[in-house]
Amino acid sequence: MKEILREIGMIARALDSISNIEFKEYDLTKGQYLYLVRIYENPGIIQEKLAEMIKVDRTTASRAIKKLEMNDFIEKRDDPHNKKIKKLFPTEKAKGVYPFIKRENDYSNTVALNGFCETEAEMTFNLLQRIRGNIEKDWEYVKRGNKRDY
Repeated sequence: MKEILREIGMIARALDSISNIEFKEYDLTKGQYLYLVRIYENPGIIQEKLAEMIKVDRTTASRAIKKLEMNDFIEKRDDPHNKKIKKLFPTEKAKGVYPFIKRENDYSNTVALNGFCETEAEMTFNLLQRIRGNIEKDWEYVKRGNKRDY
């Protein structure tokens, strides 16, 4: 069997490393840009949904959100119906940085798919979505405190 997950991991780490270097001038480090993009694209999202979307635990999400808030990239607002719920919104600073992050993402996609025809790019996208769907089942299972049987 081919080591597909190893390849995916190397791609993810390389892109994460590039982004951390390129976004350093904006005070975005260690994957914080991932959170910022999701909050920008989903204003009013709650921390739990954000963590689920990025596939991290609540503690990891909490640390990243706290740093983004300290650096004035996001703000927390009370939910008008439930004061225990804090909704996350991008600040003006985040709105100014988002276009740069989006351009970097578009560029990285273009580089990654260099030499692929439209059909190959679409097929790759669909296959990766299927892989993610398979993995998400285990992620949910383990997240609930279960152990996989392998």
